[in-house]
Amino acid sequence: MGQSSSSHSLSPAGSTHNHQRSITRSFTSSSARSEILGFRYSKEEASFDFPDATTSFIDYTSEIPDDCLAVVFKFLGAGDRKRCSLVSRRWLLVEGQSRNRLAIDANSGLIPFIPSIFSRFDSVTKLSLRCDRRSVSIDDNGLIMISLRCLNLTRLKLRGCREITDVGMAALAENCKGLKKFSCGSCMFGAKGMNALLDKCSSLEELSVKRLRGINDGVTAEPIGPGAAAKSLKTVCLKELYNGQFFGPLISGAKNLKTLKLLRCLGDWDSLMEMIAVPENSLVEVHLERLQVSDIGLSALSNCSKLEILHIVKTPDCTNVGVISIASQCKYLRKLHIDGWKTNRIGNEALIAIAKNSANLQELVLIGVNPSSISLEAIATNCQKLERLALCGSETIADTEISCIASKCVALKKLCIKGCPVSDEGIEAFAWGCPNLVKIKVKKCRNVTYEVGDWLRARRGSLVVNLDVCAVEAEAMDASASDNGVQEDMEITHVAVAQPHPLATSNSVRGSIFKTRFGLFGARGIVTSTFRRFSNGNTNTSSNGCS
Repeated sequence: MGQSSSSHSLSPAGSTHNHQRSITRSFTSSSARSEILGFRYSKEEASFDFPDATTSFIDYTSEIPDDCLAVVFKFLGAGDRKRCSLVSRRWLLVEGQSRNRLAIDANSGLIPFIPSIFSRFDSVTKLSLRCDRRSVSIDDNGLIMISLRCLNLTRLKLRGCREITDVGMAALAENCKGLKKFSCGSCMFGAKGMNALLDKCSSLEELSVKRLRGINDGVTAEPIGPGAAAKSLKTVCLKELYNGQFFGPLISGAKNLKTLKLLRCLGDWDSLMEMIAVPENSLVEVHLERLQVSDIGLSALSNCSKLEILHIVKTPDCTNVGVISIASQCKYLRKLHIDGWKTNRIGNEALIAIAKNSANLQELVLIGVNPSSISLEAIATNCQKLERLALCGSETIADTEISCIASKCVALKKLCIKGCPVSDEGIEAFAWGCPNLVKIKVKKCRNVTYEVGDWLRARRGSLVVNLDVCAVEAEAMDASASDNGVQEDMEITHVAVAQPHPLATSNSVRGSIFKTRFGLFGARGIVTSTFRRFSNGNTNTSSNGCS
């Protein structure tokens, strides 16, 4: 019905003759192409004659040296490389020998195939071994077999390898002494295995440890020192550790340590900060996230005169005093992220101190902080190199403050505003202000409409304007659909969290507040790594961040 039947009916005689001539021409052209490709197509039989030993077959890739072919393979993705390895035995060999990076599902069933896998991939220098939590991982024997076949390994990542113990780590350290980067997460080996790695790998530069279960026993665990990596270690990242303080000797003994990240680790970290933050250290970047650290730790950290990047995220015991100490002594500060967690303990005094002392500031992220127009004007006036600014979850940043930023932040290139009482009037100020502005993102600001975005794009054609009004409308609908009981619970929780004790700087009270807030660590913050996503254009990796 409604379809042409020409494809099913017989053609007239004339058209049949023309059709035969077209078929003959197509066969002729097909024959010519077939000779080039190395096979012949027969008119009588619709079949292919594959070349045998006597048939002339030219493999033009044979003239390409193996090294050049390996370079071509490096430009291909994982799927294309696998398909290329099926072309010929030579391609299979070259692809395996040229593969430097390998990621393997490290369940227990892998062990019988380890010899064959690493016989083919004999040039691996970067290896990732991951095991699902529902599976049994490889054990010490599997790790030892891999280490004997990857003597040139420089990077190793272990995830969920719960069957590996200190014995396997000691063998790994003995066989792979050239390791430069080591990362482990959700593993069960302990301090002995970690010390063996640090004692043998004298070239280790980066160490990342997350949820290492073997050092949870605070009674029997031994301290972890830098060992032979004392001079080479440059980056240490500790995440979600119960006894992270056992890494204190490692951190203080790494003389050339540049980057230190302490994220969601339990325990009091003030004493460790006093131990590691000495004037002669080389720390350039420090991340403190959801830690029990107070102004005492920040004051000690201010001794790091070379500090350039500082993240203070959800540390409820840090106040203006600690931030002022950092600002007054760390003159090279370029990037500063502060998530005040809406405790109102970091505010105008700290921001004014930053404005006075941080002339080199290029990036500033304020989350859950309530600055006034005075402190924002001081930053806009004195920080003339400020290029990236994010203001999120603030109750005091309105049109007046935004207009001040638009008029005085001449070097500003990227701006993110989220959850602030800003309206169209404040956004309109960027039609004339911030001449170097490249991108502006406004999210969850209820008084900002799509119309101002279209108007701003018309005024400044090169400016990327990203408005997320739908998120506000969706939240409003969700709030109206919820019952009163849920709303009351939310209000009670907010009050309990947002009112810290005025004497919370003491250890006893500070510990109780930290435990109260640590129970909420599972919830995601307003912004996670704001400018990491903000600088990647419109690729949004998290619904809660400014991207």
